[in-house]
Amino acid sequence: MTSIPFELRSTPTSRTPGSVPGVRERWRMGVEARALVLVTAVLLAVGLATVFSASFIEAQQKGFGATYYLSRHAIAAAAGIVGFAILAKLDAERFRPLAWPMMWASLGMMALVLLAGKINGSQRFAFGRSFQPSEFVKFAVVCWTAMMIVRKGERLRRFAKGVIPIMLVNGLLALLAFKQPDVSVALFYLALAGTLLFMAGARIGHFLVLGALVLPLAWQKLDGYVVARLCDFAPGTFSFVCVTTPEEAQRKADIGLQQYESLVALGSGGLTGVGYAEGRTQSGFLPHQISDFIASNIGEEWGFLGLAVVTLLYAAYGWLGFRIARDARSQFLQLVAVGCTLTTVTTAFVHLAVVTGLFPNTGLTLPFISHGGSNMLLSLAMTGVLVNIGSARERVAADPLPR
Repeated sequence: MTSIPFELRSTPTSRTPGSVPGVRERWRMGVEARALVLVTAVLLAVGLATVFSASFIEAQQKGFGATYYLSRHAIAAAAGIVGFAILAKLDAERFRPLAWPMMWASLGMMALVLLAGKINGSQRFAFGRSFQPSEFVKFAVVCWTAMMIVRKGERLRRFAKGVIPIMLVNGLLALLAFKQPDVSVALFYLALAGTLLFMAGARIGHFLVLGALVLPLAWQKLDGYVVARLCDFAPGTFSFVCVTTPEEAQRKADIGLQQYESLVALGSGGLTGVGYAEGRTQSGFLPHQISDFIASNIGEEWGFLGLAVVTLLYAAYGWLGFRIARDARSQFLQLVAVGCTLTTVTTAFVHLAVVTGLFPNTGLTLPFISHGGSNMLLSLAMTGVLVNIGSARERVAADPLPR
C-alpha cells in the first residue's frame, strides 16, 4: 500500500510556527473533505426530518410531546457535531500512540457492560440506556488494528506472528459482544479487522484457516433468537437447525412480522411515496421503526426515488472516504481512513439490505439518520477523523495589526 509523506506547506522558514512572529498553523480541508462535510450535512438533515415523521405518533401515545424523540436526536447530533469539529482539527496521527489504551478501555467497557441489567433481553447499555460501548469500540478496532499492521510490517504475511495475534485480540472483543448477545456487532469487529489485514497484504489462506476453526464453534453457540432470524430469512437453507417448539415459533413470528411490515411499507411507497408524515408504519405497525427499520419510513413516505437518493448519498460518502484514504499522509492514516469509511458505509448498506429483505434482520442502525445517540456520536466522530486525514496543515502569515 503506497502512502504519501506528510508535508507541511508553509512560508519559507526552518523554524517552527511558534518561533516565527506572525506565523500560525492551520488545517486546510481538501476537496474530498469539503464534499464529505456536505454529504454528511445532507444525511443529518434527512435524519432530523425522518425521525420526527417516524416518531411523533409514538411519542404522543406514550404521553410525551410530539417532538420528544426529535429533540433527543437533535441533542445527539449537536454533541456529535462538536466532536466532529474537534477531531477535524486534531492530527489523526495522535491516535497511533493511543491505540493500546483505547483497546484496553474497550475490553474493560465490554466486560463491565455484562454486569449491567438486561434491557429487551440483552446487556448492551451502560448508564441506563444512554451509552452503548460496542459502538465506540468500532473506532478502537480500527485504530488498534491499523497500528499493529504498521508495526508488524512484513511479518503480517506470517500466520503465527502476523495475523493470529491481531485476530486474537479482536476476537476477544467479538466474544464479549457475542455474550451480550450482539452477534451482528461481534461479526462486524472480525470482518472490519480482517478487511484491514487483507488490504495491508495478509494472505487470504490465513483467513480460510481461521474461518474453518472458528465458525463451527460459533455455530454451536448461536442462541435461539439468531437461529429464528436465519430460519425466517431462508427456512429452506437453514432447515436443519429450525425447530418448531412454541417458543421458537413465537420468535420466528415476531421477526417475520417486522420484516413483513417493512416490505409492506416499501410497497406502499411506490415510486414517489405517500407523502411526508403520511405513512402508516409510524402508527405502531413496525416495531423499532425509528432505529432498526427507519429506512422503511423513508421508502414509504418518499418512495423508491427517496430511498435511492439516500443510497447514493452513502455511496458518495464511501467514494469520498476511499479517495481520502488513497491520499493519506501515512500508511497508518490510510488504514484508519479505510476503517472509518467501511464502518459507516457497511452499516448503512446492511441496514438498507435488511429493510429490503436482502439480508436477515441484524439490528444495525442507519448512520446519521436512525435515532440513537451512540451511533450518531461515533459516525460524526469518524467523519471528523476522515476530514482531518483529508486536510493539509499549512503555515499562514498573519496580517500585521494596525498601529
